[in-house]
Amino acid sequence: MSASSLSWDQALLQPPVCDAWKDILEGAAYHLASCIVLLGYMGGSGIFGSLYIFGLLAPGYFCYALWGWLGACGLDIFIWNMLLVLACLLQLAHLAYRLRRDTIPEEFNLLYKTMYLPLQVPLEVYKEIVKCCEEQVQSLVRDQNYAVEGKTPIDRLSLLLSGRVRVSQDGQFLHYVFPYQFLDSPEWESLRPSEEGTFQVTLTAETDCSFITWPRKKLYLLLRKDRYIARLFSSHLGYDISEKLYSLNEKLFAKFGLHFDIRLPSLYHVLGPASSEGESEDCEESSPASGQADGSEPPPQPPLPRPAPRPRPSRPDSDLLGEDSTSLVLEDFAELPGSFMDYVSEGEYMK
Repeated sequence: MSASSLSWDQALLQPPVCDAWKDILEGAAYHLASCIVLLGYMGGSGIFGSLYIFGLLAPGYFCYALWGWLGACGLDIFIWNMLLVLACLLQLAHLAYRLRRDTIPEEFNLLYKTMYLPLQVPLEVYKEIVKCCEEQVQSLVRDQNYAVEGKTPIDRLSLLLSGRVRVSQDGQFLHYVFPYQFLDSPEWESLRPSEEGTFQVTLTAETDCSFITWPRKKLYLLLRKDRYIARLFSSHLGYDISEKLYSLNEKLFAKFGLHFDIRLPSLYHVLGPASSEGESEDCEESSPASGQADGSEPPPQPPLPRPAPRPRPSRPDSDLLGEDSTSLVLEDFAELPGSFMDYVSEGEYMK
């Protein structure tokens, strides 16, 4: 025990001194290995910095192993450097696996940067959303229908990635769906999880389109499991529906002077004439009562003929298709000049 401790003390405190330096330099493999290792340790942090570091250390240690085998003729030098090469290769394989696991397709990467990154949604949460749609991008060719009015069941939720989709009802154009807007957000919000229904509009691709879709049941399970994702979808769907409604409202009634709002107080312009007629009738009924209160009977007058109420034409198949807020606005304001009924084509509507 004392002999071994004495040898360690001599090695540390009194190291052996070189008698003479070699006049011959080491081989090219040794100097090449030193240069590669020096460049390798200049790498940065992160996964790509680690790829750079271990990608250069592996050939550097391999050059050291060649030098130990051919130049220094030391078996220990060769074995240790080969072990270091193996460790670097294993680390590179692990980094490549992590990089492939964390990489998402280009379409989903662009979707994340456009819709989710501004909201600071973590990438792990976004991967759960993408996993729900199975990371598949579907396509529509020009003039292909995504949904047919009264026939296609509401069993999914889709988001348009590229292209343009035309929305129509009863053959009448309503609005367009543009990239990064939901194709069927109103239909999704109109049904409860236990209810079933069909589309009340027809969606047709005007150009070649691509979209992603979430199956209804699978998405409901994800929203029930993760409240953060549920709030995220709720905000996106609410914003999407409001954008559709306001863009439709502005384009419908921007051509004539009076601008109607889709909110409830704007119905005053429709109910105003009816309410004024009711007020005039109340005034006529109150005037005889005031005359009787004065004690003088007014002379008998023939009753005034009441104006016949204007019949409201019924919409065809209204019981089958239902009457939504859009159809109500179109029908009530059809008589006004410059309304949506005056547009001849979709091209004039888009001006």
